[in-house]
Amino acid sequence: MATGHEAWRTAATEGHLLPQPAARGADADLSKSSAHWIDRGTVAWKVEPSSSLRHSLAFSKKGDITYAKGDLTGDIRIIRLLPGALTEAQKAKWPHLAGHAAFTIDPRDADLAGKASRGQVVAVERDASGALLAATGVQLPGVLDDLHAKAVTADLGPSWSGGTPRLSVWAPTACKVELALHRAPSGGTRTVHAMRRDNGTGVWSVSGQQGWKDRYYTFLVTVYVPAEGKVVTNEVTDPYSLSLAAGSGRSQLVDLSDRSLRPDGWSSLAKPKAVPQEKSSIYELHVRDFSASDTTVPASRRGTYSAFTGDSAGMKELRGLAKDGLTHVHLLPVFDIATVPERRAERTEPGCDLASMPPDSEEQQACVARTAAGDSFNWGYDPLHYTVPEGSYATDPEGSSRIREFRSMVGGLNGAGLRVVMDVVYNHTHAAGQDPTSVLDRIVPGYYHRLLDDGTVASSTCCANTAPEHAMMGKLVVDSVVTWAREYKVDGFRFDLMGHHPKANMLAVRAALDRLTVARDGVDGKSIILYGEGWNFGEVADDARFEQATQANMAGTGIGTFSDRLRDAVRGGSPFDPDPRVQGFGSGLAGAPNGSPANGDEAQQRARLLCYQDLIKVGLAGNLRDYTFTASSGKEVKGSQVGYNGSPAGYTASPGEVVTYIDAHDNETLFDALAYKLPQATTMADRVRMQSLSLATAVLGQGTSFVHAGSERLRSKSLDRNSYDSGDWFNRLLWDCSAGNGFGAGLPPKADNEDKWQYARPLLADPALKPDCAAIGAARARYGELLKIRSSSPVFGLGSLAEVQKRLTFPTSGTSETPGVVTMHLDASGIDPRWKSITVVFNATPEARPQTVAALKGTQVTLHPVQTAGDDAVVKQSTFDPATGTLTVPARTVAVFVQP
Repeated sequence: MATGHEAWRTAATEGHLLPQPAARGADADLSKSSAHWIDRGTVAWKVEPSSSLRHSLAFSKKGDITYAKGDLTGDIRIIRLLPGALTEAQKAKWPHLAGHAAFTIDPRDADLAGKASRGQVVAVERDASGALLAATGVQLPGVLDDLHAKAVTADLGPSWSGGTPRLSVWAPTACKVELALHRAPSGGTRTVHAMRRDNGTGVWSVSGQQGWKDRYYTFLVTVYVPAEGKVVTNEVTDPYSLSLAAGSGRSQLVDLSDRSLRPDGWSSLAKPKAVPQEKSSIYELHVRDFSASDTTVPASRRGTYSAFTGDSAGMKELRGLAKDGLTHVHLLPVFDIATVPERRAERTEPGCDLASMPPDSEEQQACVARTAAGDSFNWGYDPLHYTVPEGSYATDPEGSSRIREFRSMVGGLNGAGLRVVMDVVYNHTHAAGQDPTSVLDRIVPGYYHRLLDDGTVASSTCCANTAPEHAMMGKLVVDSVVTWAREYKVDGFRFDLMGHHPKANMLAVRAALDRLTVARDGVDGKSIILYGEGWNFGEVADDARFEQATQANMAGTGIGTFSDRLRDAVRGGSPFDPDPRVQGFGSGLAGAPNGSPANGDEAQQRARLLCYQDLIKVGLAGNLRDYTFTASSGKEVKGSQVGYNGSPAGYTASPGEVVTYIDAHDNETLFDALAYKLPQATTMADRVRMQSLSLATAVLGQGTSFVHAGSERLRSKSLDRNSYDSGDWFNRLLWDCSAGNGFGAGLPPKADNEDKWQYARPLLADPALKPDCAAIGAARARYGELLKIRSSSPVFGLGSLAEVQKRLTFPTSGTSETPGVVTMHLDASGIDPRWKSITVVFNATPEARPQTVAALKGTQVTLHPVQTAGDDAVVKQSTFDPATGTLTVPARTVAVFVQP
């Protein structure tokens, strides 16, 4: 070889240039994808750079690159790579790759990026002689976003102009895309239509005819699939589907503005008055739970959207809650999901006489488990199509009927005085790869899901994690949310595992909603509330890949996050304790020990109780990071200086950024948690009081108040901590008190609860723990009173740190504060026409407790008129001594005092 010239060894075949022995031990695993093509000019790869090594990208349109006999074979073309370095901007955009070696595309090969990305791409490392040292697949999302940046403004899915449809799908790596138009929702004949690619955006489109309306369709996508190691043709539904065949096997071409899809009154739907986030009270409800056990709903409509349009027992309860002050119903996932058969005839329900079995039996859960995969119930956190209503909740799941029924449900709830929140799950899909229920990955393999460093799909969310940090997944999130808001008049969105989204993605959602106007879009986008789970875990934890939408990071955005701080302080321990009897402020730590060694000795219990009280104060003040108050230590502290498992308890910038709750669909219901934690001998009357006291900390605090449906009625899931697939039996929501509350329905399902059965058995077998109508009625009345009190005064919905700091104090806090009692004083002067101040005393102890508030000395203070007019004789025993400013509140009672 002449000096100064380079020879490329492209195959180890006999007679080839520079023949070498087959490389032994070469690291060539093409089933992995460890290199990252982050933009059209840069590749990042975790290898040791060296001037003696040569790097390149090998690509094949045929997808036939394989490793055999020490080298790569196939119809290969080469893109040369030169040693480089990641810029600071690139490191900021790809922080998890900051330590990788970087290579730049040789300028001579720069025009090959587009061609290479439409086939198989392999990163190659060779020594100076050309011998193969390493080869791996290449992750393409970065370069696809760079090459097709204009795609973020493209209209995808079905669109209409003058009655003529157009279909568009983003498939930049595809060799060919065709439209298959079907005459029937399944089977039957089809016609295939060529689609045209726009090279700039990677979008394939076809214009149709008016006769295509309501036809079913699929895409035929010819694309290289890394998991298959070859080019395949996938028949797949539209990620931007707006309607589907029953079973979700085919998309349906519909125009959402069509008159036939609008229920009566839809165009002129009158919504309840918009409520700012800090004044919102939210009721978390599952569509099927709402009516599946309600005999006042016709059997054909139970468990469906249509149950929200009548005058059933459930609807009467919702109207009653709205009258009390509830503002929103939060619906667990109602988009198209993968787990519940949509046709009733295809479902299999438990065949046992569950009601006849003993309350502590293993038989109920065993029977439910046998049909769980094919029954009518699932929480629905398993997305299939993000922007189509779920068909199993429709009386007719075939085609567009579900659209009309969903809209009727929204209208029914709005008519009951309630705005509607959707639980959305854009952080994962039901499946990835070539699975039949994988939609996104069969169109653009390796793009829509977040890949680990070796190219495997991350699954920290329990399923195949999506990657909203990639431009087109982020666009899908925004486009889908806007469709639900504009076309279905949804009033709010709760984001599942929001911490797995970039903060930028959530801000893009907020901005897109804010642009919606009544005049142009039929909805006021600025009135739509946003909140989600800001948990910090998984491969994205601690901003490893981007600035996450986590609790602390969302401060100042106006987007809410759930707070686990007050929840754990009130309930005690955490949802993951091996011993579920760890007590908290609302579950007996204040004077009613249950004997569990997990609670520690008396001194430890007292110290933990006072720490919990500080967490509760921070929660009542909206979890504001800069709110200052006197802690139980006697020190003046900010919310951010109160600790919670190594993190700051206070993290919000304004009260509306926190969602305060004691229970939700996850983990045990509040009643079940109290069943574990309160001494078993606790009377039902006292259990009701502790239930109400616990809920009061969420209802009477600053920020968004959130409750799981049925907690106001002592709802139980028979101690099931994870009822996502536990069927109707364990998830019953009973509006008729004579049927009880669900407690004693058998031991909870083994898969998630067996380790707690030793604690559950004696409780479930105890008939004294099953509430009667009087107990359920009392709990419902107390929750209604709390809602009335909250909604009656603006001081319970302050909108800023400054207002909270000015008006909210804890006057009895400090070194002499009473363990088990929290007293909150609210200055209502100037904003409440009736009261100068409101003082709330939360007494969680088994005795009456006096609380002296100096500011009330010499004033006129009375019990709140809502409590005075109620039927709780105990709270009416509360007293006030004007000579000293002392409020005395009975045991296990929340008393609200007003100063005229």
